[in-house]
Amino acid sequence: MLLHDTALVFGRYARQTLRSKFQILFGILMPLLYLLFFGPLLTGLPLGSAGDSWQVLVPGLLLQLGLFGASFAGFAIIIDKSTGVVERMRVTPVSRPALLLGRVLRDALLFMFQAVLLVLTALVMGLRAPLPGVLIGFAFVGLLTVSLASLSYALAMKVGSPQEFGPVINSLTMPSMLLSGLMLPMTLGPGWLDVLSHLTPFRYLVDAVRDAYVGSYTTAHMLYGVLVSLGFAAVSVTAGTRVFRRAGV
Repeated sequence: MLLHDTALVFGRYARQTLRSKFQILFGILMPLLYLLFFGPLLTGLPLGSAGDSWQVLVPGLLLQLGLFGASFAGFAIIIDKSTGVVERMRVTPVSRPALLLGRVLRDALLFMFQAVLLVLTALVMGLRAPLPGVLIGFAFVGLLTVSLASLSYALAMKVGSPQEFGPVINSLTMPSMLLSGLMLPMTLGPGWLDVLSHLTPFRYLVDAVRDAYVGSYTTAHMLYGVLVSLGFAAVSVTAGTRVFRRAGV
């Protein structure tokens, strides 16, 4: 029943997304601008990391795509609440966890598609990375999207308006981006900043994907990245489904 209901919810929101070409393409705009205008500035610079500048920047941009895109996914729930969609869903027999999982899977598929477009553009600009490493990067983007979208929807169920939701998300995503080393390796900064960044779970994902892009699949960074991403996804989905059950949505 859960799988059936999840497929129904996923289909509904996937069709909704396919009707909005603007949503599909606009979400990749910011990482693409970083790639086009920031990437060439790093060429030839000593970045204190294995691989060339593209192998450092592109993994960060992939995770930036998931970080910002999935974190703001909850705006859709706020719109549904204001238009009465949530109220209508309360009286349906559909599984409550499926209402979350269907949305989250739609988001994961959308951001995976955008990640593919980003990597293809990077290849044209000079990125060279092994295929297994690229696929591992996509897997991390998918897990990050599932995690953050689940938390975003859960938060959106708790707040009453976009004016409450937006500042909370901004106050969480900006420090996460700065401390995780998405743009540049944190090893370039002072020691205290490098230590502080290890308190951010996204730091481990960034290091793991960068190792994958240079063909290092058995490093400690990869192990920590896998453990953190799987644990974060499990906690986030559990928290999100609990909120949906209690809300009766």
